[in-house]
Amino acid sequence: MGAAGGGRHHGRPRARTGQGVVEGRTGPGGIAVFRGIPYAAPPVGPRRFAAPAAPEPWDGVRDAGAYGPTAPKVPYPDAFAALLPDPEIPGDDCLNLNVWTPDPAPAARLPVMVWIHGGALTRGSSAVPVYDGSAFARDGVVLVSVNYRLGVLGYGLFPDAPANRGLLDQIAALRWVRDNIAAFGGDPARVTVFGESAGAISIGALLAAPRAEGLFARAVLQSGAPEVLPRDGVRTMVRRMASLLKVPATAGAFAATALPDLLAAQAAAARRSSPLVGGPAFGLVTDPDTLPADPLEAATGSGVALLLGWTTEEYRLWLAPTGGMRLLDRLGPLTVALACLRSGKDRSAVRALRAGLPGAGPADLAGHLLTDRLLRDPLRRLAGARRAAPSFVYEFAWPSGVTGLGSCHALELGFVFDNLAVPESAWLAGPDAPQSLAEEMHAAWVRFAVAGDPGWAPWDGNGPPKVFGGPELKQAWEAAVTPRVLP
Repeated sequence: MGAAGGGRHHGRPRARTGQGVVEGRTGPGGIAVFRGIPYAAPPVGPRRFAAPAAPEPWDGVRDAGAYGPTAPKVPYPDAFAALLPDPEIPGDDCLNLNVWTPDPAPAARLPVMVWIHGGALTRGSSAVPVYDGSAFARDGVVLVSVNYRLGVLGYGLFPDAPANRGLLDQIAALRWVRDNIAAFGGDPARVTVFGESAGAISIGALLAAPRAEGLFARAVLQSGAPEVLPRDGVRTMVRRMASLLKVPATAGAFAATALPDLLAAQAAAARRSSPLVGGPAFGLVTDPDTLPADPLEAATGSGVALLLGWTTEEYRLWLAPTGGMRLLDRLGPLTVALACLRSGKDRSAVRALRAGLPGAGPADLAGHLLTDRLLRDPLRRLAGARRAAPSFVYEFAWPSGVTGLGSCHALELGFVFDNLAVPESAWLAGPDAPQSLAEEMHAAWVRFAVAGDPGWAPWDGNGPPKVFGGPELKQAWEAAVTPRVLP
């Protein structure tokens, strides 16, 4: 094995990184899997709120057979925990990544896809079973998935710490990919970043971040538009936490606070915010050092090819599990009026929705208005305004087999990863989801990574997007399957 090379030892794959040799495992089909590789030093002690530091080198061979620690986070409420798997793995070394490759040899020069998970920048990890990268490796792509700091640790705004630390973590991971992925069979000149929800929002920021320039050639934004939050709103979250903890609102004081107490205060401070109705939250902010421009504007001028889209009924994941759909329907016209106010839409938008969705109740009308405001409108604007590189737009329309969820936020993930056989995929998709749709969608993502063309024409600002799982598939599935009811 050469200085940057890879090989096998007693049947186990090995690769040499800049820090030392790692030993992974061989999965089904001969795929080599390396898990828990550190791309930055553990963010503990004085590093808790600092920019990511380089990982320490090691002697000998480091075992990379299991997922590394996940970033500290607050668990999902029970209603969402039943639908969204989110394993917690204890340990300090949470800035780690995983690699799936069909050929861990430098000569392979395969396209690379880097997955950035969602979770409102407060939850999620690369260890979610649905994110297993075996299908991508099976189809000739080196798949990398990363962890990054979440919540107040990654996005709290302090006078004595750099802003957007979670974004800096992602950039550090992409630099690791640039410097090391050849040892795993990847081509650092053919990197595609892809992410969903907060992961897509992160990619919008990466398109605008000077430090990320040149680290990837293509990008996929699933159900997340480039955005920044008002700095005052993020500071409000920090002040709420400081008040609960009875400490100054500084990184130094928060770093000296026990981690369980910090997470409990974060959970309490976040109770008055939600994806649909807003409120102070942790998220990306414009910052002279890390994110100097509004990411939506910067992405418009980017020369990176984009694949971007949404699900038809994003809002149902945020409302249905807690009974919010029923409540909004009971409020009737008031629901629609408040949604118009919140979304900036007028009555003409409501009339257009009623015409396109005959029989839709107040909750669905409000959900579509707010989803337009948060996702579809900015993504359409972005795709239509770009001239330096193509944008390919899609919509995921297949409805979940879990009654009430419809074609909700995050439903497409098991299809993109072609992982419907993973038990956790059924938590959101329900029983017997159509494998043919997973094969179609996964193949489009692979084609985009390999050739920059998912299989349909770039969007020119007019006409419908490419639709996955339209009416014909929906009708056939509904005739054949008994849906599962929300827990």
